[in-house]
Amino acid sequence: MQATDAAARRRRYAGAGTQLGTEVSINFGSSLAGLVIPVVGSFVVVAVRQLVMVAAVLPFYRPKRAELTWQRLWPALALGLVLAVMNLVFYESVHLLGLGIAATIEFLGPLALALVTSRRVLDVLCALAAGAGVVVLIGPGSSDAAAIDPWGVALALMAAVSWAMYIVLTRRVAVGLPGLEGLTVASIVSLLLLLPFAVATFDAAVLDWRVVGLLIGVGVLCSALPYSLDTYILRRITPRLYAIITSFSPVIAALFGWLVLSETFTPVEVVAIVVVCVAAATAIATQRERPKSKLEQTADGRA
Repeated sequence: MQATDAAARRRRYAGAGTQLGTEVSINFGSSLAGLVIPVVGSFVVVAVRQLVMVAAVLPFYRPKRAELTWQRLWPALALGLVLAVMNLVFYESVHLLGLGIAATIEFLGPLALALVTSRRVLDVLCALAAGAGVVVLIGPGSSDAAAIDPWGVALALMAAVSWAMYIVLTRRVAVGLPGLEGLTVASIVSLLLLLPFAVATFDAAVLDWRVVGLLIGVGVLCSALPYSLDTYILRRITPRLYAIITSFSPVIAALFGWLVLSETFTPVEVVAIVVVCVAAATAIATQRERPKSKLEQTADGRA
């Protein structure tokens, strides 16, 4: 029993450490995307992300015709649609709002997912605190409220909803399909959905080695690396722990927005971002762990 518990702890530590690394990777990649989106547009950036992802995982996917059934693959197909929407609307919001603000609004998605079934007063207070933090960032109290684009805010909120759906579907795919099979299917679906729009908006005249390097970097840092690891992570930690670690994402995003994109934040805005993170971490960390299903117990035993 002790050996089993020790192995479970090692899996959790490995999953948690990897998840923190993916947050750094995604936000650094998003800051690079902020540099290249004004040059080539969001459709091209997201399509290249998914192209890099497909190139990374497809060699490891060898489906059998008998396994290509709707009942088996529908979560992966749905995940592909969510990936396309989530990445596109988030990058458009980054272009309009800046990385720090867009990432903070987007984080309302996983926070809402953690609180949706809660009946506790503490969770209500945490939700109100997080909402107040976001209002400070985009409302009359922000340093440049006149420059806040309402369409950018709407896109960031769409990204928040998509992120919540991504967590649910990735967990479903991770425990229901072996290896990278589900992720590969989702990546192909996402690429096929985005490719026509990317081709229509593509301008070859703007390409140079710097732009190509940035596009490939975004693809590796934001898609190939973190999404490949998400299935590994979610087999080792619960969605609650995943969300707790993710609660630090707005701070990491703001840091890279400052370092790479030269975004500036007033002390009040920094406090607002931290309040959102602390409120989310508090609400999620104090949730009770639900019992694992037999399917999840089996998946953990095979991880």
